[in-house]
Amino acid sequence: MLTGLTGFPTRYSKLSCGAMNHSASPLSLALIRQRYTPFGGAERFLERAMGALRQERGLQVTLLARRWSGELAGWQMMACDPWYLGRWWRDRTFVRCVQQRLREQPFDLVQSHERLPGCDLYRAGDGVHQVWLRERNRTLGWWGRLGTTLSPYHRQVLALERQMFCSPQLRAVICNSQMVKQEIEQGFAVAADKLHVIYSGVDTERFHPNLAARWRSATRSAWGIEETATLLLLVGSGFERKGVPILLQVMCRLPSTVQLLVVGADRHLQRMQEQSRRLGLAGRVRFTGGQKEVEPFYGAADILVLPTRYDPFPNVALEGMAAGLPLVTSYQCGAADLLQQGVNGLLGDSLDADRLQANIETLLVPEVRQRMAALARATVLPLTLEAMSGRLLQLYHSLLQREQPG
Repeated sequence: MLTGLTGFPTRYSKLSCGAMNHSASPLSLALIRQRYTPFGGAERFLERAMGALRQERGLQVTLLARRWSGELAGWQMMACDPWYLGRWWRDRTFVRCVQQRLREQPFDLVQSHERLPGCDLYRAGDGVHQVWLRERNRTLGWWGRLGTTLSPYHRQVLALERQMFCSPQLRAVICNSQMVKQEIEQGFAVAADKLHVIYSGVDTERFHPNLAARWRSATRSAWGIEETATLLLLVGSGFERKGVPILLQVMCRLPSTVQLLVVGADRHLQRMQEQSRRLGLAGRVRFTGGQKEVEPFYGAADILVLPTRYDPFPNVALEGMAAGLPLVTSYQCGAADLLQQGVNGLLGDSLDADRLQANIETLLVPEVRQRMAALARATVLPLTLEAMSGRLLQLYHSLLQREQPG
């Protein structure tokens, strides 16, 4: 048990003191996210969702975070950045700071994107930690599994996760895929009516097949990629989780005309570059580092490959499909919700190198690739930003109505 982090000592919502008069009092929403980086999927969800939601009359958004870079789109900022040493202390001090800030200022709804016991609303954008550890353990020896079990950091995350899902103050969970919803149902005693699957929205005009006409030649030239090469694209930070190591292994088996761009940040970037060189792939694999603008890379690519070890639902999948790229991903990715095998995408286990190779080879045939790309885009066309924000507003208002007496 984590003393002092088990939940809020009092209700922080103004609604606990009575019903809200929507005409007299604007909706005040607190968003909790510890760190922001322009490359993070959860942060991009926040930018998109709140960019649409701010059109709602009277909505006041306050962000509680350690650090936030980029435009805040009219949000208020409340800093929670106490000193820390190490990730265990980092998470613990952040939770305590947020709890103190929420004691000082009440909100109608507290929506957390971190594992925060006592929040009203939790968006499970990072998935379920115990499931990620289970997937990660599949490739660890007994010593590595023991280290994970004894790790103070992982033990704290698991405890926070359990306390949050078991908290009576938790009124709703936003799941970004059916996969995550099922994982929460199986791992915790959360009532089914608290779990809401709301897919992220995608701007289908910004991410459009015409990106190829605009960016293909220039981007390929900038990165030294032949115009005739079949270009695979992987976008994502955290290379172990995103499946970069297994993709490098598979690249060794593919024709030399197949090249790969890896767009994303990772503290082990140099290690992955060295592995690529050892495998003889230095001329076929390029690591770009983190990139704020990803459209040029979608425009340059032929196939989007996400052999992720565990990913609740990456925005990259929606963006790439909207841009007209066929998707190869894993069953451990929430984007599998949208895919029909061999119709609008291809799937396999995250550790099955043979299946990953076969899936990519299937798409080396231009006619198959083009057909699957068109169906991939058609699949995500209904997943608009407006649809996402509408579902969110509907959920917010339903929660407010439940608080009213009678």
